[in-house]
This record gives sequence, structure tokens and C-alpha cells, in this order.
Amino acid sequence: MHILLTGGTGLIGRKLCQHWVGQGHRLTVLSRQPGQVKQLCGASVRGVAQLEEVGDETVDAVVNLAGAPIADRPWTARRRALLWSSRITLTEGLLAWLESRTQRPEVLISGSAVGWYGDGGERELSETSQPVKEDFASHLCIAWEETALRAEALGIRVVLVRTGLVLASQGGFLKRLTLPFKLGLGGPIGSGRQWMPWVHIDDQIALIDFLLHQTQCRGPYNACAPEPVRNREFARQLGHALHRPAFLPLPSLLLKAGLGELSGLLLGGQRARPVALQAAGFNFRYRELSAALTELSRRL
Repeated sequence: MHILLTGGTGLIGRKLCQHWVGQGHRLTVLSRQPGQVKQLCGASVRGVAQLEEVGDETVDAVVNLAGAPIADRPWTARRRALLWSSRITLTEGLLAWLESRTQRPEVLISGSAVGWYGDGGERELSETSQPVKEDFASHLCIAWEETALRAEALGIRVVLVRTGLVLASQGGFLKRLTLPFKLGLGGPIGSGRQWMPWVHIDDQIALIDFLLHQTQCRGPYNACAPEPVRNREFARQLGHALHRPAFLPLPSLLLKAGLGELSGLLLGGQRARPVALQAAGFNFRYRELSAALTELSRRL
């Protein structure tokens, strides 16, 4: 199978490349720095700077994960524009390229996030739930999904992966928390009551691969473990896995002053569950947070 990836040099993309190369698939990664693709994704993975470089080659599947990191810095007007263009504008360009092709892929798997629901409070959220409280992150995900779904008019099966907090030792959310926790400065954020939908990186890769091959799967899927936890419990378990205390809270007012609207990502949450994934037959390897953190702590 020939798979085209956008965002292939990111945390999830790199792991997908390793997984699919190991299965014997052919990978092409669209990147602003195609010369680095082989080093980051594997010697057999091809990097291209423009979709036109793919030419008339048969493409069996497209996995669209591109997007500037949403929580790296405050949402200034310039940052919002970058977050929008790196997701929606790029996806619009991908759709135009797909429409221009005689041969089209069978499936488009497009990224999204549980932020689609906004701050869900105490509500349990499945794929049939509607957005609870719309904010910038929610609007961004809604527009991203709506853009990707236009590929259905081209006869392409579209899958939307609403990812939670990906736990990995190589980067991402957990990697940023490791140093303060190791220094004994870890603890709950704000009230600590907000829900955290999390997923182990191995399950994230496995579920994307599952959705690629299950031809009956289409539409949105919550990519998070079956048991979300509150932030206070997450901090306690991470401290336990790292053999460090985890009782120093990060005050809400400090976050709001420093990060502005971006603080809502940390102070809010989603009690999201992977109802559609489990109904489709996917089995999580890491269902409990303690098992996931224990496995990852060996490499942190």
C-alpha cells in the first residue's frame, strides 16, 4: 500500500512511519523540510515539498496530521492565523489536489482533537455528542473536520481522529511535564477536577492503523483510552510513576494571566470515551492510566 502523510515528521507521524514501513507499506511524507524526512521517519520514506511531486503514482491512502502545535504559545492573532492555515488551509490544498487526480485514494484519515467538544465539564462525551462550549480550539477542530469531510464528495472514505492527550516518552504533553515533576514541582492544574482524555502512543498508532484497514469505519472517532481521569488523579499517578511528590498546584489565575485564552485548554477538559472505536472492535492495550505511566516511566 502507498500511504501519503502530512505531518509525518511529528510525534505521531514518525511512529506511524516506523509501524507501516515495518509492515512493508510505501510511505511518502509531505514536509516543509523534505530533506529531513529520511532521518526522522526512516531511510525508505520519501519526502516531498509539494503534492505535485507525487505525480501520477497510485496513492492508496492519505493520512492528514499536519498542524502547528496548539499549546506551545499564547494565541496571539498571528498564532491563531498560523494554527488555522497549518490545518484548514493545508487541508483545502490537499482536497484541491485530490480533486485534480484521476486516481484517488480509498481513504482519507484526517486529524482532529477532543477539543472539538470544547470544555465538556462533567458530561460524558461520545462521538454522537455535540460541542458543549465552543472556543477557539473548538472552532478550529470543527472547521478542520468540515474541510476534510468534503472529500466524501470525491468518493473517498473519510475518517476523523479526535485525539486526546498522547502519552509518549519521546515528546508531547508528558515529556513537558517530566522535568517539573522530577524536581518535585509537579501537581494539579487549577482545581484539578477537569477531565483528561489520554491515550498511550502505542494505542494511538494501533487505532489509526485499525481505522485505515476497517473499510466500514468512517466519520469521527474519539482517540482516547476508555477511562479518562481527573487532572488531580493524573498528577498523583504521574508522581507515583516517577517516585516524586505531586502536591504543588498551578493556580488558575497565574495560568490565565500568562496564557490568556490558551489557559482554557489546561483548565478545561473532556470526559470523552471511545464509544465508536470500541463498537467497531478496537481493543486498547492500555486501558488504565497506571499501566500506561508505568510502561512509559522506564524511558522518561
